[in-house]
Amino acid sequence: MPLSAVQVISHECGHGAFSEHGWINDMVGFITHSCLLVPYFSWKHSHRRHHSNTGSVAKDEVFVPSVTCEAEIALHKYTWYRAGFLAIQSLLGWHLYLLFNVTGREYSRFANHFDPTSPIFSKRERPGIVLSDFGLAAALYVLYMAAQTWGWFWLIKVYVVPYLFVNFWLVTITYLQHTHPNLPHYEDDEWDWLRGALATVDRSYGILDIFFHHIADTHITHHLFSQIPHYHAEEATKAIKPILGNYYNKDDRNVLKALWQEALACHFVAKDDKQPGVLWFCTITSKDDVVPATRVAEAGFNAEQAAKLAKD
Repeated sequence: MPLSAVQVISHECGHGAFSEHGWINDMVGFITHSCLLVPYFSWKHSHRRHHSNTGSVAKDEVFVPSVTCEAEIALHKYTWYRAGFLAIQSLLGWHLYLLFNVTGREYSRFANHFDPTSPIFSKRERPGIVLSDFGLAAALYVLYMAAQTWGWFWLIKVYVVPYLFVNFWLVTITYLQHTHPNLPHYEDDEWDWLRGALATVDRSYGILDIFFHHIADTHITHHLFSQIPHYHAEEATKAIKPILGNYYNKDDRNVLKALWQEALACHFVAKDDKQPGVLWFCTITSKDDVVPATRVAEAGFNAEQAAKLAKD
């Protein structure tokens, strides 16, 4: 958990919320993210674009849902498939995103977070990408020397296992912040920044919120005011909830239960018949049956029951 707290501080540095001085933000973020094997400047630039385009099916940078069910098969209803999907996402999802842009937006060519010429980045951002790569190389060298000194088993116990937990919580929190049956996505003609910022959801992780510096239970505030430091996020959330009214999204389900249910219900997004530029999560219950994820949620996340009710 302490490493997850460090991850959130690194994230805050990327937003310029850790210090009033940009060089301090970048220095602390670069060092801490490199220690967690994250390319700081590469992530900083793509994450900024995520905040600038949240909820856009064309331009968002992370957990962009598919807009077609053609490649989908109704396997999520099977326990073994969902368990495998979540295991791969939780253990490898962060690396797959950084290495291969998995769940990211489509680009005209191959994109990743380590290539300075990747289409994710502009020309002026390339020096930062190179510096990020050097930071990772230095961190890996230090880890290698530690293993040579104290042994590989020591390194696995002290670093690798905690590192996997950090990645699990990072991917899980991000996935659940942007995946929910009631969250819309938008095509360009309907999208705007405010709509996208509100297309997120707050979830509490109980006592873990303290270790996560409240990044999950104040996430809407974070998208609206990204430079607010974490120690003011709860206060700001209390202030904006009455203003947002029904536009404030909060889910009180147990987060592990929600993770399982969102994997069941939220397969891809489809256009709203009344607002074609607005898209909602849908559930594939069989080869030919597609049900809105909201219907599945109303049926207690029983996809077969939701499909039956839709036909009746």
